[in-house]
Amino acid sequence: MLRNGQILFLCALALLTLGVLMVTSAGMQIEQASAEQPIRGDGGLSPIAILSGRIGIYAALAIGAMAVAAFAPASIVDRVIRPRPHRFYQMLGVGALVLVGSLLLVYLPGIAREKNFSARWIEVPAPVLGRVSIQPSEFVKWSLLGLFAWCAVSAGDRLRLFWLGLVPMLIVLGMVSAVIMKEDLGTAVLVGSTGIIILLAAGAKIWHIGVLAPVGLGVVAAGLFTSEYRMKRVTSFVDPYADPAGDGFHIIQSMGAIANGEGVGRGLGHGLQKFGYLPEDTTDFIFAIISEELGLFGVALVLFLYCVLLTTGSDIAKREQRPVARLFILGVIATIGLQACINLLVVTKLAPTKGIALPLISSGGTGWILTSAALGLIIRFDRSQLRGATDPAELTDKAEAETDPPSEPVGALA
Repeated sequence: MLRNGQILFLCALALLTLGVLMVTSAGMQIEQASAEQPIRGDGGLSPIAILSGRIGIYAALAIGAMAVAAFAPASIVDRVIRPRPHRFYQMLGVGALVLVGSLLLVYLPGIAREKNFSARWIEVPAPVLGRVSIQPSEFVKWSLLGLFAWCAVSAGDRLRLFWLGLVPMLIVLGMVSAVIMKEDLGTAVLVGSTGIIILLAAGAKIWHIGVLAPVGLGVVAAGLFTSEYRMKRVTSFVDPYADPAGDGFHIIQSMGAIANGEGVGRGLGHGLQKFGYLPEDTTDFIFAIISEELGLFGVALVLFLYCVLLTTGSDIAKREQRPVARLFILGVIATIGLQACINLLVVTKLAPTKGIALPLISSGGTGWILTSAALGLIIRFDRSQLRGATDPAELTDKAEAETDPPSEPVGALA
């Protein structure tokens, strides 16, 4: 019988495989123009061209990242996730500087790259691939999960104190989300939501967070109403046919692709909406191409894989005894689940258009690699559960943990 970690790996591999096929199919018109990823003369997809192209290389790197994380030495992983209460403020401050600094790279002349009026990427040279685009917000999104999981456990009882525990973490979360929101409101909301989920799961008081909720909602509303571009997305969501050739064009073409797929779809590589009709067909709206070419079968397959991945990850989290690992797993599962839900709601016109990718399927090397690495760590934690508490590395870490300087009593902090 397959273990949870093995099921998780198979689901991630299936989603990546589907992503490679569909991104290649959706980008066929681009390939024909640039010959970057050739296709067969009969219109079908060439496996060799797919595997040797940029998309195939990104998928291979993602699988490699997942394998490296899944088979990382247990002693190193256990040492990293061991909470250190006396370093709570130090690590929180250093982590905030690193995360905010990473986000500001998108404004650095020489490597900054702007697309669709948003500065979200940096371009750096890479072997074989040439110049590649990296999205710092993806790095921050996943790194924040690890930082918050570690700090929430290291804070201990301080997390239940408003000023000494919760507010410092919310300040860091607010800083990171605010910097992201300048260019990407959807990702900022996603990062903020997963951060709050981790804090609540770690024991923060709901009413403490509720007191500050209006502030967060006000900032999001300000980011929405002060941007003409974002407001147009809202109005096109309400009535896309008010401007069918302009702001409503995106969602109308997405719904057309879904409708064209019907039950069995047009067949892989034979969709029509990707040929200059549906914008962002390889990224944010890849699900519409899946619906058109694979029909209800493709839709059901995607939903099934995500459901299995999320339920399996949740089961691993329930079985995990180490608090930092458990919170990290919860954060990863929440991020993937929320991101998938937002993307599907947007594509099916149940939410305003946002730049949120479909995890492991939408084109994006940074997203594929980092998401796979995060899932690899969950597999690592699942493998650690099989070792039990008799593993020499765990016993060593427990002995070292007992020698760590104790944190200050909560009463003294108050």
